[in-house]
Amino acid sequence: MSAPSSAALPSDPPGGRRAMAVWGIGVSVYFVAVIFRTSLGVAGLDAAERFHVNASALSTFSILQLLVYAGMQIPVGLLVDRLGTKKVLGLGVVLFTVGQLGFAFSQSYGMALASRALLGCGDAMTFISVLRLGTRWFPARRGPMVAQFAGLAGMAGNLVSTLVLARLLHGIGWTAAFAGSALAGVVVLVLLLLFLKDHPEGHEPEPFPHQGAAYVRRQIAASWREPGTRLGLWVHFTTQFPAMVFLLLWGLPFLVQAQGLSRATAGELLTLVVLSNMLVGLVYGQVVARHHAARLPLALGTVAATALMWAVTLAYPGEHAPMWLLVVLCTVLGACGPASMLGFDFARPANPPERQGTASGITNMGGFVASMTTLFAIGVLLDATGDNYTVAFSSMFVLQALGVSQILRLRKRAIRRERERLVASRVETVHVPA
Repeated sequence: MSAPSSAALPSDPPGGRRAMAVWGIGVSVYFVAVIFRTSLGVAGLDAAERFHVNASALSTFSILQLLVYAGMQIPVGLLVDRLGTKKVLGLGVVLFTVGQLGFAFSQSYGMALASRALLGCGDAMTFISVLRLGTRWFPARRGPMVAQFAGLAGMAGNLVSTLVLARLLHGIGWTAAFAGSALAGVVVLVLLLLFLKDHPEGHEPEPFPHQGAAYVRRQIAASWREPGTRLGLWVHFTTQFPAMVFLLLWGLPFLVQAQGLSRATAGELLTLVVLSNMLVGLVYGQVVARHHAARLPLALGTVAATALMWAVTLAYPGEHAPMWLLVVLCTVLGACGPASMLGFDFARPANPPERQGTASGITNMGGFVASMTTLFAIGVLLDATGDNYTVAFSSMFVLQALGVSQILRLRKRAIRRERERLVASRVETVHVPA
């Protein structure tokens, strides 16, 4: 008789308090990385004034940061598989802290761009490492909840940017606010070096095979051949970017310039997106942990709800959308982050442990490529149309349509392949000696 699907495999790590403590250190690194990543979202208008740039040039900050982030995902996945979590996370902390500090003291547009690129490089090393740490310390059945809680920590970092950093920025000034926040990177680096371990005792990974270009190509090709990896990428692509673009850069200008709100009110709506994200993340994690088949309906439902709310908001007659509609829009946008985590729930069971980092890197590229593309499109369209936000924000629908078409194309193959792997793992479990 086969083992139930919820049972731990013989090689599964035990989890427990020790796992929570170690994983918590990794999550704290990701928490700080998201604070730094989203810090420009509350400083966009200030950055435009400080560096004397237009909308296109302003969007270049976030585009470059995300370009570096997305481009680093597969190399980082390979590095995590090769070197382990601690080394990669440590390097990431050093890079994003130096980038945040450089941004604090930037006096020119060029220096600020270089600092955001460095920050993006360090940020790119965090989330995949945290996911890898979770697979090394917790049983596989905890995967969906571990991923959602990691995303929850990221949203908490976003909340700190929205509530704390924004006030510091307007209270103590640009340099002091950004330089002061960089101290958080130093704190998590010390915690990481002192207490973080890659895996529990007795659960050492298999020795890493001979490295080289041929191995790297095989690792990437094997991950990409799995329909679940590609489906995960497109789920991440389609679900994440509407909220990411809103929080990372264009939400505050849209609410202030297009909707006529004060900065304080706009900040409250950005906070609502983050709070909604945290609540929905808990719900999605519980639902998927208990009903694995709910992944795709949740992802597609989130895309449909997001598209509908943006369509209603942008097409609303009159100069400004009413406050109740903006509240509903921001509440719905909060589901985008948790829905993007579902992409990893397709890629994870499709790949063996030695490819988890690489597969997660491929998946994680999706949303950031979409965000980067949309950030650029909105900036260009705003300049071309004289700040017509309706036209500029309508570019989101094109990427959503592309993503949904790919999800529908891949879904049957991915689910069929996942079932085959599940049956094979159950057979192996049955034949493991007592």
